[in-house]
Amino acid sequence: MSTLICRDCNKEYDLNKPIWRCVCGGFLDLDITAQFSFKKLKKRPFTMWRYREMLPVQNDKNIVSLNEGYTPLVEMQFSGKKVLFKQDNLFPTGSFKDRGASVLVSKIKELGIKKVLIDSSGNAGCAVSAYCARAGIECIVLVPERTSEEKLIQIKNYGAKLFVVQGTRDETAQVALKMAEKIYYASHYYNPFFFHGTKTFAYEICEQLGWKEPDTVVLPLGNGSLLLGAYIGFDELFKQKIIKKIPKFIGVQAKNCAPLFFMLNKKFGRFINPPVKPTIAEGIAIGRPPRAKQIIEIIRKTNGTIITVSDSEIIKALKQIYQMGIYIEPTSGACVAGVKKYLNIANKKELIVSTFTGHGLKSHKKIWA
Repeated sequence: MSTLICRDCNKEYDLNKPIWRCVCGGFLDLDITAQFSFKKLKKRPFTMWRYREMLPVQNDKNIVSLNEGYTPLVEMQFSGKKVLFKQDNLFPTGSFKDRGASVLVSKIKELGIKKVLIDSSGNAGCAVSAYCARAGIECIVLVPERTSEEKLIQIKNYGAKLFVVQGTRDETAQVALKMAEKIYYASHYYNPFFFHGTKTFAYEICEQLGWKEPDTVVLPLGNGSLLLGAYIGFDELFKQKIIKKIPKFIGVQAKNCAPLFFMLNKKFGRFINPPVKPTIAEGIAIGRPPRAKQIIEIIRKTNGTIITVSDSEIIKALKQIYQMGIYIEPTSGACVAGVKKYLNIANKKELIVSTFTGHGLKSHKKIWA
């Protein structure tokens, strides 16, 4: 039986209890005990819901889907070295956040919740508001004042109630936490159901590689919703003996906002006035990631590391990718810049997979303003 478990006090909750955080204040994780079915997989459409047994929605009638998932895995060359990129910029709302939103909103529907709250730098707000619109659920979205205009328009057009907080991304999160005392928090970093959507990233990659794991995954790192989900996915596949090992995780942070990089390198053990400056990579401009300790544990456990990239390196990487025919947003550009740096220390035979997390149309004015 799948259960919600507190990371701090180990208290367990029923999967169908409308709770997003433990009463002790600790983070909840979701323990799924289901078994993956290759036999059923052959008859299913190529969406992320093909891994049905591993997704925490009990009744199919509650699934809220836009046929998201199974995005292409495209090969890119950098200085003669091959890297595979998952094109999650091609999702219905234009970012990988649709993975988490589809599962989270499906579970919200199953729980009978009619109104939710989310704070976001943009993409998660777009995704959750879109799926809430599809499900007929009222959605309130909080964003920081520097959020791209394109994302604000997208959120409004889905019918969500949008509030722009005059402050940073972290200050926006604090406002949301206060509001979440009365409204169900559809958070993409607190709520564990979101990670069990983003974990399908790992399932798809392994299936596309012939049920083999890559050696390394390179992912942009802000609140860590993709990294946390991807680790859960690879871990589930490893425990079921479908893959032989869990890949090494490489996180990429913007140099102007890299608290996890500092934590990993022991420059400080907790967040005490972390050095934060504005960056064009708004999707990872997180000064105080709530699940920082969990993220660092994954990086260390997989013998990975965290790389930082400057805004000038991000812009250079973006322009290079544009010339390859791919249009991505700055946060994805940070990931590309990180991949290029990692290739300098990577093994020649290393199979590396990364991702394009968001479409360029979601924030293109920021680059050319």
